[in-house]
Amino acid sequence: MPRDAATAITALEARSLFADLRAAKALVLAVSGGPDSTALMLLMARWRKALRKGPDLVAVTVDHGLRAESGREARDVAKLAKKLGIAHRTLRWTGAKPKTGIQAAAREARYRLLTQAARKAGASHVLTAHTQDDQAETVLIRMSRGSGVAGLTGMAISTRLHAPGKPVLEEPGLLLSRPLLDVPKARLIATLEAAGVGFANDASNADPRFTRVRFRDLMPQLAAEGLDARRLSAMARRLRRANEAIEAATDHAMEDIMLTGTRETAHFDAARFLALPAELALRALGRAILVLGNDFRVELGKLEDMLSGLTQAGRSGLRWRRTLAGALVTLERDKVTVESAPPRRSGHGGGRRNALTKGRPKGPPRRAAAAKSR
Repeated sequence: MPRDAATAITALEARSLFADLRAAKALVLAVSGGPDSTALMLLMARWRKALRKGPDLVAVTVDHGLRAESGREARDVAKLAKKLGIAHRTLRWTGAKPKTGIQAAAREARYRLLTQAARKAGASHVLTAHTQDDQAETVLIRMSRGSGVAGLTGMAISTRLHAPGKPVLEEPGLLLSRPLLDVPKARLIATLEAAGVGFANDASNADPRFTRVRFRDLMPQLAAEGLDARRLSAMARRLRRANEAIEAATDHAMEDIMLTGTRETAHFDAARFLALPAELALRALGRAILVLGNDFRVELGKLEDMLSGLTQAGRSGLRWRRTLAGALVTLERDKVTVESAPPRRSGHGGGRRNALTKGRPKGPPRRAAAAKSR
C-alpha cells in the first residue's frame, strides 16, 4: 500500500483487532521501539483505556546488545510506555553471542525472555507486531525453501508459545498472538504519524546479508506484477483453510489405520495405510514419528523419501526398515510399526525424549506439530 494512500487505524478497528484479548488477565507486548511494535503499544494503550475492565498491559523490550543504539531505544520505549500508562520492562540478552546465525540466535533469546516475562506477569498472551508485510515475506521465504502446504500458510494470528527447542507442553496456556497480521505496515506508520509519535529505525532491517531483507527488497518488483503483500497474505489464508481440512482428514485417517498405540509404539494396518492419498499418509507417518522419535521436527524432504521407500516396499511385498528423527519405522507383513529407535550410544537423546513424553496421553495424539518446511 503506498504511504500516501495509508490511513491511521481507527478506535473501532482496534476494538475489533483486539476483541479476543479482552478477557485476558494480563498481556505482554513485545516492543522493540520500531514502527510496528510502537504502533502496537499505542493502539493497545488506547484500547485498554476505553475499557471499563480489561487486561493489565506490560510492554517488554529485549535489548540484544548488538547495536550501540539499542540501550537508548529501550529507554525511549520506557518513556513512551510511561506516558501511555503501561508498565515496562527491559530485558537484556547476556552472554556470548554467536558469530554466525545471529538473527536466529537473537530470535531464540527474545522469545525465551518474553516467555519468562509472561510467566512473571501472569500473562496468558505474548503479543508481537507482525504485519501483513511480514506475512508476505515469510511466505516468499518458505516458497524459496520448498515448503509444503502447511508451511505456505505462513504465520498464524494465534499459536502456542514455548521456549525455542522445547516441546509445546513446556508452556501450557501461554499463547503467542499477532493481532496486526492482516494490517499493512504503512497503516501502522500512518497511525504513529497522526499521533505525533516517533519510532526507531533499526539499520539491520536494511542489511542485505539477511534473507528477509533481500526478499523485502524484491517486494516492489513483485507488487508491480500483481504479487503484492495483500495477495500473498490472502494466499496464505486460503492455504490455511485447505490445511485445516487436510488435518481433519488426517484425524479420520489415523482412526482408520491405527491398530494399537502406546507411549512407545504405534501399529498401522499396512494395507489401509498404503491405500491412503499420499498427503494423508505423509502426515499420519509424520505425526507418529514426531511423537515417538526424539526430535521435535521432521524435515519434509526426508519424510517424503521415507514414505516413497515404504510404499515401494509395500507394493513389492518386501520387509522394510528405516529410522528418521529418532524413530524406527518397520513394514512387516500386514503391519507398519513406528517406535522409538534404539539410541546410538548411551544417553543419546534421553533428555529430549523425556521432555516430549512428559504428560503425553496414551498413543499418538490426533494432532501433532507440523513437519519442518511443510
